[in-house]
Formats: sequence, C-alpha cells, structure tokens
Amino acid sequence: MSEIVLNEMKIGVGEPPFIIAEMSGNHNQSLDRALAIVEAAAKAGAHGLKIQTYTPDTMTLDIRAGDFFVDDKENMWAGKTLYELYGEAYTPWEWHQPIFDQCKRLGMIPFSTPFDETAVDFLETLAVPCYKIASFENNDLPLIRKVAATGKPLIISTGMASIAELDEAVQTARDAGCKDLILLKCTSTYPAEPTNSNIATIPHMRELFGCEVGLSDHTLGSGVAVASVAMGGTVIEKHFTLSRAEGGVDSAFSLEPEEFRTLVVETERAWQAIGKIQYGPTEDEEKSRQFRRSLYITQDMKAGDTFTKENLRAIRPGAGLSPKYIDLLLGKKISKHSSAGTPLSWDLFM
Repeated sequence: MSEIVLNEMKIGVGEPPFIIAEMSGNHNQSLDRALAIVEAAAKAGAHGLKIQTYTPDTMTLDIRAGDFFVDDKENMWAGKTLYELYGEAYTPWEWHQPIFDQCKRLGMIPFSTPFDETAVDFLETLAVPCYKIASFENNDLPLIRKVAATGKPLIISTGMASIAELDEAVQTARDAGCKDLILLKCTSTYPAEPTNSNIATIPHMRELFGCEVGLSDHTLGSGVAVASVAMGGTVIEKHFTLSRAEGGVDSAFSLEPEEFRTLVVETERAWQAIGKIQYGPTEDEEKSRQFRRSLYITQDMKAGDTFTKENLRAIRPGAGLSPKYIDLLLGKKISKHSSAGTPLSWDLFM
C-alpha cells in the first residue's frame, strides 16, 4: 500500500497523522466566525479543514411531521425538523471560496463533504484537492461514483456500514476511478462513547480493504484519537469550534482550540512512539546502562577472604559483574585486598 500525497503532504503509516478540523455548522451562520474558526484551526496545528456542501433542499423535505421531525427527547437535536436543522448547519455556497482561500493562506488543505451531485459539480469549480463522504451517505453509491470519477483522493466515513456495505462502497469508488482511498472508522452517535468506538477495527479494515484507515471521532476529548493512532490510524477527523459555550449544532462534541492543539501534539507523539520492534538498549539508553545493578564489594576484604552475602551485593551502579553471577561467586575467595565500593571483576576471585 503506497502512501497518499495530498497537496505535497504525505499520508501513510510512515508519516505523522493527518489531522482534519471539521467546521460543520459551528460557524453559527456567520462568515466572520467561519473565518475565525479557520484561523484558530491553523494555529492549533490542523493539517486540513473540512466543511460541508449542501442546502436544506438538497438534504431533505420541509415537512414538520413523521420521519422529518426529531422527537426523541434524548437526541441533542430534539424538537427540530430535519429541514430546520440543516438550515442552521449548512454553509452557504458563496462562503466556500473565502473559506478555502483563508485555509490556503494559512497552510491548511481545504476540502468538503458533498451531499448530492450538484454539490460535487460546484466543488469541482473550486478545484478542491479531495472529497469526503459522510457516514450517512456511505450507502449512496451513485454519489460515491460521481465523486470517485473526479479521480481525486476520497475519504469515506464508515459509520453504521456493514462489511458488505463497505465492500460495495469501496468497489464502487475503485471501479469509478478512485486510486487514493481512505476509510475512517466512525461511530455515528453524537457524542459517541469510547466504549462504542471499537478502534480495534482499524487494522482489520486496513488489511481487508488495502487502503489507508483513520478515525472520524465524535467522542469527547482526545483519548480515543490518540489510541487510534497506536492502532495504525493515519488520519484523524475531529469537530472544531471556537467555544462550546457559544453553542452551535455540533458544538457539544467539538474541541476548542487548546484542546485541538493537544490532540495534534499527542497524536503525533503516539505515532512517534510506535517505532519498530526493539529489544536491548536504544542508542539513547546506552548512557543509562552504567546505572544498572552490578556486583560490588561492600566491606573491606583481605586476600583469601571468602565472599558472603554481607560483603558481596548487587547494587547500583553498573561497573561490576552482572548480578546473575552472585551464586557462582559466593563461597569463593578473593584474590587480593579490596576496599568497600570496589566493582567485582573476574580477576578478584581465586
């Protein structure tokens, strides 16, 4: 599996994790706030920033009843119609260019999740470098086919999808021309619980589908994301907001700037820590070997005295013989006078 190159940034197991800040609807219908989110995400160290491209009319119907009304009181969006919810959350299409321009100025890779074919056509006019398919659309094979036909790298969130459904999505994408594919393990609850994250799926998914795999994370905090890197995740997507206290449709499970900075730092540390299979001292550990335990004479001894547990002990530092020889040496006689604190060597016993 070869690494993916996205605007000269490499994505793969040999590279630090690629961290995406998801703006979603946290702009609260303010372009100024959206641009402030872009700036804050860049300062926090995000490598990419993602928005969503749809309108309420391309997402659902304006009906305040039945399937179109959220009446589950435990749902964070209870009491709203789907149309109202998407009206609050959508990013006006005329904002896309200034948001993308701001990202580029600040060194981030901007892209989006399209939700229908018109969104793909629009995003192509903006020359986006890659696309994302959301979990709720990973069964929309015509949409995946349309996006894959652009030939650009494609990220697909896998929330709710069975292996069979994922296989259909992956094969559809590849048959339509997608060569660079990334799957994101995702739990489609908001927020998600760590106990439902099942990131052990990440290496299995990588082996099964032969592509890069990461995490679209809706849990609170950064612990699950850090752990996913240790499981081989190469891409992390996390919702981002300026302040949860200021509200927004996704603010409750979004990270604030300092939290996101911690995410960036700690996921890279996790990646650095994976390393390779290693036994024995590393190069940096060589200096520490001198402080291991070794055998020392602990009482003044004259030539011919016998080694006992009182005058021969395993202590720090490590200039003497290994402690593993103590049973061999106890009862033997010392060959010459030695004072307490002398490291034991082979020439000191008869």
